Amino acid sequence: MSNYTVPGINENDAKKLNDELQARLTDYNDLHLILKHAHWNVNGPNFIAVHEMIDPQVELVRGYADEVAERISTLGGAPVGTPAGSVEDRTPLTYELNEGPTQKHLAELDKVYNQVVEGVRESIAVAGELDPITEDALIGQAAELEKFQWFMRKHLENAQGNI
Repeated sequence: MSNYTVPGINENDAKKLNDELQARLTDYNDLHLILKHAHWNVNGPNFIAVHEMIDPQVELVRGYADEVAERISTLGGAPVGTPAGSVEDRTPLTYELNEGPTQKHLAELDKVYNQVVEGVRESIAVAGELDPITEDALIGQAAELEKFQWFMRKHLENAQGNI
């Protein structure tokens, strides 16, 4: 960790923010790999729609990882993006499905998004008490993640509106 943070944030608060941001960084790194995996392995009805729907989300999530890593650095921290560093002291996001039909992939991705969005919302709560800049970035990310989850859920919804 550097010997500085942004003006108006003390080192203890910067550490709390960086811990939250590091958790988001590792989730985003996991998520973009999971999304790309699903993109490569989806098949069956609506294949092309789902295949093409996933790629923009991959790029968006990769951008979020970069944004979060840069915020960690701005706050005086050192983002960890290595594979080994991403698994220490945490449980990585999991995705067991390999090649399979669109509906199964979307159902599994929905579960992964539940975890990611819950984590982002928890980090928003922490940032809301400490730093409006970090909070604002996370709010924007959550909104887009929730929107993509909605897109996936619309593919999963039955005639009664249930997933």
